[in-house]
Amino acid sequence: MLFAPDTEEALDFVVALGNTTPGSSRSGEDELATIEQLAALLTRFTYSGRIDHDAAELDEVRETRALLRSIWGLDRDDAVEPVNRMLREARALPFLARHDGLDWHMHATPPDAPLAERIRAEMALAMTDVIRMNEMSRLRICEADNCDGLVLDLSRNGSKRFCTVRCGNRMNMIAFRERQAGT
Repeated sequence: MLFAPDTEEALDFVVALGNTTPGSSRSGEDELATIEQLAALLTRFTYSGRIDHDAAELDEVRETRALLRSIWGLDRDDAVEPVNRMLREARALPFLARHDGLDWHMHATPPDAPLAERIRAEMALAMTDVIRMNEMSRLRICEADNCDGLVLDLSRNGSKRFCTVRCGNRMNMIAFRERQAGT
């Protein structure tokens, strides 16, 4: 599956952000509970512009995380309304930008917009590509027991089932043990 680089980057960020929740994080804890944890997440992904590093921003990003998780894996037609709402609320005006060593890519909000608003607008832009390409099936929830991790399937055949190798290995081990018990 081939999306534009900025679309893939935005979707990768949503997976990382969404997988900080207790049901999907590696630790089983909320991995976006502190300003420091948000700062650490933002070091792995490039977000230029305003970053306040305060509790209000953390709360807004956590609310955005819940919103983006609610859209992930929706039916194509069901995703349109929340995506359009995010674009409207951000008063998105898409423009091309080049910065921080990145080639031309899309932004939809000014650099001084709040971080959570920029995250929502960039996700909405990415989702417009996914919707227009009819590829919502590439956005899934992990099939492992007791995991609700987000899965972005960019594989050629669209067969990725688990959010991490760890979940895949765990489910393979369970299946192996069930087969062994049956023989």
